[in-house]
Amino acid sequence: MLILLAFIIVFHITSAALLFISTIDNAWWVGDNFSTDVWRMCTTNTSTCMAITDEFNEYQSIQAVQAAMILSTIFCCVAFLVFILQLFRLKQGERFVLTSIIQLLSCLCVMIAASIYTDRHEELHRSHGYRMEVSKGQYGYSFVLAWIAFAFTLISGVMYLVLRKRK
Repeated sequence: MLILLAFIIVFHITSAALLFISTIDNAWWVGDNFSTDVWRMCTTNTSTCMAITDEFNEYQSIQAVQAAMILSTIFCCVAFLVFILQLFRLKQGERFVLTSIIQLLSCLCVMIAASIYTDRHEELHRSHGYRMEVSKGQYGYSFVLAWIAFAFTLISGVMYLVLRKRK
């Protein structure tokens, strides 16, 4: 049982780390001489970065992705704290339902963020607010990590729903 508990804790921390990296790192959309995420666009040649502001055509979509990723990260961290509290407070044989619900909310938020970015990426990268042509890029590793974090949070949410506190 102790090994299972250690695995669940490591899996949850990994999910949170993936969410932090995909939210913060500047690699949602990359090209030969640029990288962009939901916060800023950087050129690799001159190492200058420009914040994504309301001058961009699809700024509302970017704000929705930002909000959903932040909420997902917060929900994942709160779920971990609730899990630790429930670990010591629940009676034997009870399920970690509250932890599961919060983790599944995190899963839903990251799915919404990645789905919006997937759906709107063409319009996002045709904006005249960019100083260079970014439409000829491709998805970066932060975007892929967001989808992997979706899978991890979904699996851990289901694990908490099934998990019972045993001796």
